Amino acid sequence: MPNDQRVAIVTGAGRGIGRAMTLGLLAVGIRVLGVDRDRAPLDELADLAAQRQAGTGLATMQADLAHEPVIAEILAATLQRFGRVDILVNNAGIGQGIIRADNWSNPIRFWEVEPAQWQLFVAVHSTAPFLLSRLVAPLLVEQGWGRIVNVTTSLGTMTRGGYAAYGPTKAATEAMTSVMAYDLEGSGVTANVLVPGGVTNTNIVPAESGFDRAKMLQPEIMAPPLQYLVSDAANGVSGQRFLAAHWDPSLPPAEAAAKAGAPVAWRSIATLPIVPE
Repeated sequence: MPNDQRVAIVTGAGRGIGRAMTLGLLAVGIRVLGVDRDRAPLDELADLAAQRQAGTGLATMQADLAHEPVIAEILAATLQRFGRVDILVNNAGIGQGIIRADNWSNPIRFWEVEPAQWQLFVAVHSTAPFLLSRLVAPLLVEQGWGRIVNVTTSLGTMTRGGYAAYGPTKAATEAMTSVMAYDLEGSGVTANVLVPGGVTNTNIVPAESGFDRAKMLQPEIMAPPLQYLVSDAANGVSGQRFLAAHWDPSLPPAEAAAKAGAPVAWRSIATLPIVPE
């Protein structure tokens, strides 16, 4: 199927990594429903798409993924506007700056995270990707082709001290991606993780962090590996995590993927024999 007949849902599409990935999909002709919690960045995204003559392929929807009923509404809006869905990019995220802006220099200990804050991070980073994926997956399996791409975080961030709200909730979706890939095997639908591979210039990293933003990874590095993952060239590529920082655009896509990819999550452990307790 040509790209201009394929449709993607991208969450957290209004800013940063989500915006870069949305524009990257539009650039190769894929139509997109971009979802974000706030209206203003969606309007900015639509303006950028129009400037790049890709505006007709974009629809936007304001939705707070922490509010569970919107999950079904996102799929319904996609089907109503485009009549199908082929690709799901679970990207939406929140940073620990909402707990403490200077958390990079003043780490948040796990006992300082309030239950309501923990529940918010779980809702956005873990529950929403699961719920969206479980709604979309049967449609993808039925048509025999589809992509689920989950944006998590560096494996070290998942277990590093001071990241109790962010790291473990991203780790849950990392592990779920492995489960998805196993469950989808042979269906024509793939599940992979795509991460920047380092500290990235987005709103998740607050100004108080002290980073030189010009020296950080830029969100646009996510577009080339995503364009590969949603192409027919990546048929059968599943259960992998790709670091955009290691993607070499000068190489043929398959070679770039081999350089930037590795098994998702902790598959080397997961393949060990199960020992009864």
